[in-house]
Amino acid sequence: MNSLTDITHDPALRSWVTSANAPDADFPVQNLPLGRFRPKAAAGAEHHPWRVGVAIGDQVLDLRLAHAQCPWPDEIYPLLGLLAQDELTAFLALGRPSWRRLRLALSMALAEHSEQAPFLDLCLHAQADVEMGLPLTPRDYTDFYAGIHHAVTVGKLMRPDNPLLPNYKWVPIGYHGRASSVGLGGGVRRPRGQVKSSADAPPIYAPCRRLDYELELGLWVGVGNDLGHPVSMASAEDHLYGVSLLNDWSARDMQAWEYQPLGPFLAKSFATSVSPWLVSLDALAPFRRPAQRPEGDPEPLPYLDSDFNRAFGAVDITLEVWLQTARMREGGLPAVRLSQSNALDAYWTPAQLLAHHTSNGCNLATGDLLGTGTLSGPAPAQGGSLLELSQGGKQPFTLAGSDESRSFLEDGDTVTLRAYCQAPGAMRIGLGQVSGTVLPSF
Repeated sequence: MNSLTDITHDPALRSWVTSANAPDADFPVQNLPLGRFRPKAAAGAEHHPWRVGVAIGDQVLDLRLAHAQCPWPDEIYPLLGLLAQDELTAFLALGRPSWRRLRLALSMALAEHSEQAPFLDLCLHAQADVEMGLPLTPRDYTDFYAGIHHAVTVGKLMRPDNPLLPNYKWVPIGYHGRASSVGLGGGVRRPRGQVKSSADAPPIYAPCRRLDYELELGLWVGVGNDLGHPVSMASAEDHLYGVSLLNDWSARDMQAWEYQPLGPFLAKSFATSVSPWLVSLDALAPFRRPAQRPEGDPEPLPYLDSDFNRAFGAVDITLEVWLQTARMREGGLPAVRLSQSNALDAYWTPAQLLAHHTSNGCNLATGDLLGTGTLSGPAPAQGGSLLELSQGGKQPFTLAGSDESRSFLEDGDTVTLRAYCQAPGAMRIGLGQVSGTVLPSF
């Protein structure tokens, strides 16, 4: 535990929702992530309206019902009222004091021996019985390149003697992605585009042959800033609500041909997948760690530096990639884990990414999405993409417990990203998961 924690993080806290108390639960009472859901409709029936809920164990607390049917302190009713009307964006725009007031109220209401339990028990839906929606509809999406091990490994494939460009350790690198193609996964259509079959041949328009995933975190803006008003490092985290998982699907052969001189375009814009639950930075307080750089690396410029960031800027999140091929699925075989890494290996912190993004006066809005970039570990087996694990496709690898091998994704492959935080003296916190299955090209 650290100075950022409060009674909502107490590892001894238990919930009257029994499934939330399991040691491996993603959503204990110490988590309380927000998301948008609706009960599944019967075939041919009209869909229910979307509503905001809180994940607790294997259940979802329906905040529309909770607002209407449960007594709350007076100051909580207006906050729940926004969420009861599916106004998650409006709620996030209120800022961290409101986020924390609601978090505390929900923690007390969902804890063992709560007097509100009989009311809220009637407001639960089994997660298996609901359909999840995008938690927010991002107006803008920016993808960064904060994973230094990914940057080095990919850089070596192109520039063996000089993998990192001179600016990497000075400035957070990023590009603007396509917000309209951000979704929750499901079927991901293999894209078509221009690719080169050889250096001397002209390009052809064809289905991507080197389809890849990228293991990232999504950072969700809670409070925006006005155009022409940069956000300082001292207040950057007050503008970030929380995190989700993010898969930055990538067409590597299309990317190699199109990315110079302006960067990624069609190789990235066909799909970006995020997990459905927004885990707040407040929930992650027990897992905050110092932002540390290797000895000899340059110190951040002053506008990217703060005492708080040095002490607590990094987050200890274990990240995993799992793959199930079509043949595995047909044979009833489970997915295999391809890699495991940690968000502590990011070179730039969430606060630094947001502060840099606004440092030229750029305005961010509530619900905007920032991708961290691929978060790989230092070991070869900790690559957060197939580009790394197969050394640019030159070294196909055999999937554990199978005779199948992969360099890049094949049709029918299902990629699942998972993440969790775990440390002595703290309750395990999960981010859930996001899955996508590769569909044949159109």
